[in-house]
Amino acid sequence: MRAENRTPLNAAALRRAALRPRGLWRDIEVVERTGSTNADLLDRAQRGEPEGLVLAAEEQSAGRGRMGRTWVSPPRAALTFSLLVRPAAVPPARRGWLPLLTGVAVAAAVTDVTGVKASLKWPNDVLAGEAKLAGILAEAAAGAVVVGVGLNVSTAPSELPPRAGTALRPTSLRAEGAQALGREPLLLAILAGFERRYEAWQRAAGDPGRSGLRQEYLTWSATIGRLVRAELPGGHALSGPAAGVDPDGRLLVRVSPGSEVAVAAADVVHLR
Repeated sequence: MRAENRTPLNAAALRRAALRPRGLWRDIEVVERTGSTNADLLDRAQRGEPEGLVLAAEEQSAGRGRMGRTWVSPPRAALTFSLLVRPAAVPPARRGWLPLLTGVAVAAAVTDVTGVKASLKWPNDVLAGEAKLAGILAEAAAGAVVVGVGLNVSTAPSELPPRAGTALRPTSLRAEGAQALGREPLLLAILAGFERRYEAWQRAAGDPGRSGLRQEYLTWSATIGRLVRAELPGGHALSGPAAGVDPDGRLLVRVSPGSEVAVAAADVVHLR
């Protein structure tokens, strides 16, 4: 492992590059270790923290994903960070698009900065081929939404966790032959891409069509158009082609000709 691949994040340099007058980002903080950046920002949201804070951790001891899953990575081998936003102009039902918007920002930045072609699996996975490169978790509190991202960067294949059950095989930018493994340029590209898309989405009051977000998401999606199985809470499941995403960010699964079911919370398996 080359030392430059795991150099610490420089919070001052990140602030100089990402913060701008009247921009979304208000501050960027970097901590050496914490339990969960999402949990930290949710606590601060409850205490009235304004929009625009980015918290990155070099290591998380209790990182988590959707449905109670854990997320682990060696120190400084990944980008693990959370964003605190307060999308006041967006109706609560439309805020289901925030993890999808984040996914677009991550996939576009990964592709542009590293040369690894990324795609998106609804609702919260960033893929390289059929393997999971990153996960996204959005949680709401006190009028805010905290969006967490865990992106494997310099993790060696031997350091990746074993595949569990039907879960996607984990991978990293290093394992996928990335042209660059610097975390700061990648984080800055993600933040810039998120800011641009978030501001357009806010101006459109959360309308994914009017803001251009829906079409961009479909361009990056590896789910839409595929046969999928949606495993729902309670042990139920439904299968069919993934036909699209509705105005609230829910996956539309065609269960019979002319009949689509909107899925809000499910594990989705790509069948082919």
